[in-house]
Amino acid sequence: MLKINKQEALDYHSQSPAGKIEVVPTKPVSTQLDLALAYSPGVAEPCLAIAANPDDVYKYTAKGNLVGVISNGTAVLGLGNIGPAASKPVMEGKGVLFKKFAGIDCFDIEIDATDPDEFIRIVKSLEPTFGGINLEDIKAPECFVIEKALREQMNIPLMHDDQHGTAIISSAALLNALEVVGKRIDEIKLVVSGAGAAAISCLRLYRELGLKHVIVFDKDGVINQQRTDLAELQMQFATDSPITTLAEAMQGADVFLGLSAANVLPAELLLLMAADPIVFALANPNPEIAYDVAMATRPDLIMATGRSDHPNQVNNVLGFPYIFRGALDVRATEINEAMKLAAVTALAELAKEPVPEMVNKAYGDNTLAFGRTYLIPKPLDPRLIITVSTAVAKAAIESGSARRIITDWQAYEDELRSRLGVNQKLMNRITSAAKSSPKRVVFPEADNYKILKAAQILHDEGIAKPILLGNREKIDAIARANSLDLEGCEIIDILKEDAKREEYTKLLFEKRGRRGITLYEGRRLLRERNYYGSMMLECGDADAFITGLTKDYGKSIIPSLQVIGVEDGVQRVAGMYIIQHKKGPFFFADTTVNIDPTAEEMVDIIGLTARAVRFFDTEPRIAVLSYSNFGSNAGELPGKARKATELAKKRYPDLILDGEMQANTALSPQLLQEHYPFSELAEKGANTLIFPNVVSGNIAYKILQEIGGAEVIGPVLMGMRKPVHILQLGATVRDIVNMTAIAVVDAQTYGQTL
Repeated sequence: MLKINKQEALDYHSQSPAGKIEVVPTKPVSTQLDLALAYSPGVAEPCLAIAANPDDVYKYTAKGNLVGVISNGTAVLGLGNIGPAASKPVMEGKGVLFKKFAGIDCFDIEIDATDPDEFIRIVKSLEPTFGGINLEDIKAPECFVIEKALREQMNIPLMHDDQHGTAIISSAALLNALEVVGKRIDEIKLVVSGAGAAAISCLRLYRELGLKHVIVFDKDGVINQQRTDLAELQMQFATDSPITTLAEAMQGADVFLGLSAANVLPAELLLLMAADPIVFALANPNPEIAYDVAMATRPDLIMATGRSDHPNQVNNVLGFPYIFRGALDVRATEINEAMKLAAVTALAELAKEPVPEMVNKAYGDNTLAFGRTYLIPKPLDPRLIITVSTAVAKAAIESGSARRIITDWQAYEDELRSRLGVNQKLMNRITSAAKSSPKRVVFPEADNYKILKAAQILHDEGIAKPILLGNREKIDAIARANSLDLEGCEIIDILKEDAKREEYTKLLFEKRGRRGITLYEGRRLLRERNYYGSMMLECGDADAFITGLTKDYGKSIIPSLQVIGVEDGVQRVAGMYIIQHKKGPFFFADTTVNIDPTAEEMVDIIGLTARAVRFFDTEPRIAVLSYSNFGSNAGELPGKARKATELAKKRYPDLILDGEMQANTALSPQLLQEHYPFSELAEKGANTLIFPNVVSGNIAYKILQEIGGAEVIGPVLMGMRKPVHILQLGATVRDIVNMTAIAVVDAQTYGQTL
């Protein structure tokens, strides 16, 4: 399980700018005219339009894509009643998830009010601001009263996710689990541990699905008709059975649902359950019974937890982003039962569809298929936004709660895709794939804090198995000074590895003896960590090699080129950067290796880049760049780009490829359709840019990195015989972790080299 260091968590939240969210203008604000339009006097016009027609607030403001994440901090995660200010990091985090998974903007609102009536009044007054309200971390039973009143009084979609998120996701899992074992929900016996907001909401939704037989326990025992200490919503599930203990209730039970506390379900009680029992142990971070213990006790068990390291993770992120997305897009007046049930059905049915290859790769599991260990989709499944949002939007329309009617559902699906490019999830998928089978990655620059910090993260998160080359005393001193835990990371002081250095020296002499490297020279080179690390990779003592943090690119790559070399059939290597931007991922090449390639060499680069882009589960749409559009300007550079395009089309006839063209033309379908409708890129524009020389490519990615609002990942080294990647000088810890994840997946797919 991932270890989170207290100071690391505090540093993450405190580094400038503090917190996790910010407001970014969506319109130009650089000129006097821009500012006059954005504020006074131009802003008066949309104000008057909205005053005349209140629905125009959706036309002229961000309300239609804005959700308020609101809490009073009375039931924050497992921390309890810590107050509104202390809940703010959680609410910001919820806003991050809305944005990441569904492209929804959020303001977090922390209210200093524990009285339900006061809280209701404050939230109700915010209706003009938000398109929807997500209530969060409000304790029971007040949360039931608050949500009920606000749903009755407000005309925008509102949901208490702690209640309904778990209910929706677990309902989908339950329906599919029952289908797997051939049972009906109206015939099963359900035992529940926990009677808080989530548990009661689950039971209410299960009842909508047909559940009839249930016995509920809370910390004070069975909920029966004799209890006088519970809210009305809890008492509606009170049993009239004489059962008083969990052991009695578990006799012959078909399903156990836990939303309570860790380790409250003894393993021996599983033996009392009916054949093919279903256990949803959803307490976090530790379930009511450990997964391994449960499966060992009842091999016929189907189990779900809230944890990502076990099958069937019941994760609310499968629901709330997409439920609100669908509700906002039809301007729903509520999130009603029909919309929740539509989300349940959509999730349940999606799990039965063939799993996309990119999801298999993300989780490192090609066996994902509907069944006992795959009841609901995975959180990184890119189909969720379309499947669930569309189902919720349709249900809102059919149930009469929608104020905007969608008729062209294909266009709506295209809109959803454009709202959330796959760039948001690209590195998530790569990292998840790396975790599925972590590989040995050697770092020759281990006497550097950034490398050691990255190594700790890589080990703790299970992304890679770091091998650190350097002086142990120096590495230990850096670790102590920075409170780093390097347990589990292998440390090798190469100057003390005489036998291994001599072995590598002889192998290097065999490889390079006819290219100027004598035994004496080999012994000297093997005292350098870049050569030693490269030989580790070449000899199978490591699976990937990462260097370049402290030396320039040219000096860093030479040892690997000499020791490992390029893959068979490849004439040259090239470097590619991934540009993660809200408009989607873009791929730039060559940005690091080939200074001024010929047209023929550019064709090689195009082939390498197309293959690498597909490695990231993206179909390349390639533009060969110049300062000319299809012959509009003469010159050596446009001529080279034009010739490279012609040659590449002949060598790679299946590629979507065009050129020569200017960068803005390549990235603008509107420009292409208006002026160059014949171009293969006219429909969608380019996502892969081939630069005419390393100068232009290098300048372009560095400008974007610094002022373009984009995250730059790379450089990804393409064409090497084994997984080698060179960091950019001065890379951040995040850069190192990202590049290592790519290197691990590269190593996993060795033989399909980048």
